[in-house]
Amino acid sequence: MLRRTVFPPAICLANLRFFQSIMGGGSSNKNNADSNTSNVPASGAASGGATRSDAKVCFGFSAMRGKRASMEDYYHAQFRKDGKYGEVGLFGVFDGHGGPNAADFVQANLFNSLLNNPKFGSDLTTAVVEAFVETDQNYLKADSGANRDDGCTAVTAVLVGQRLMVANVGDSRCVLSRSGQAVALSEDHKPNRQDERQRIENAGGVVVWAGTWRVGGVLAVSRAFGDRLLKRYVVATPDIREETMTAEDEAMILASDGLWDVISNQDAVTLIKDIKDPEKAAKALTDEAYCRGSNDNISCVVVRFKF
Repeated sequence: MLRRTVFPPAICLANLRFFQSIMGGGSSNKNNADSNTSNVPASGAASGGATRSDAKVCFGFSAMRGKRASMEDYYHAQFRKDGKYGEVGLFGVFDGHGGPNAADFVQANLFNSLLNNPKFGSDLTTAVVEAFVETDQNYLKADSGANRDDGCTAVTAVLVGQRLMVANVGDSRCVLSRSGQAVALSEDHKPNRQDERQRIENAGGVVVWAGTWRVGGVLAVSRAFGDRLLKRYVVATPDIREETMTAEDEAMILASDGLWDVISNQDAVTLIKDIKDPEKAAKALTDEAYCRGSNDNISCVVVRFKF
């Protein structure tokens, strides 16, 4: 019988730190509020964070290429000043597939599209949906001459004061820590989800088993940016969830599936419960996912609240 040795977390973390040191990993961008991860070294992490001027919200991020040969995750974390709404928190994780181009494009353009939408101040839900769809259309146009068919999932959060708007396409996920309990603020778009499968089949597509459930036997998520050849079925229209932050809300985690494949929602919340620095919390999550055997890129943003 095959036996697997399970090391305690402290030993696993020590081994990871040693491996990072010899691979040149581990760069920090404290207070750098808007960075991408295209140059993250193998198994090393890029990280950083910033604090809102009223000190009620702070964020940290961490991104790890992990065991993959290349990095296809991107993230966005920023407080942007707005003349009417003060500091708007813009957070997102974008997980590329088939290459990094779609994730790079979406990270660079999605929030600009949102802030430039005339409905941003009056109808945030509609503005978010329109920004997702517009960014998808713009990417497909910009990439029309390239001989590739890549795409990306996305989970985003927009914070205006204490109003939080979460949107997602695909299986990047957002989880809230509320009084120590995990509250899912997004639901993964998987092809075998009953409503997603029905939508795909109504559009003339098929969902088949090919190692996992896939759209047309190809793609393991049912919504995404890009994916030109499957666009009729793999839409970029997001699901939306709105929350008003209260004193019970401690932290929010946005992460790619490289983290969620090996860490449950509640485990993630419990792991960072006593880590008040969001950058350290984000690094703890990516390190733990790596230690638990994640074979994917691992990226996350942690946002802490003091309302």
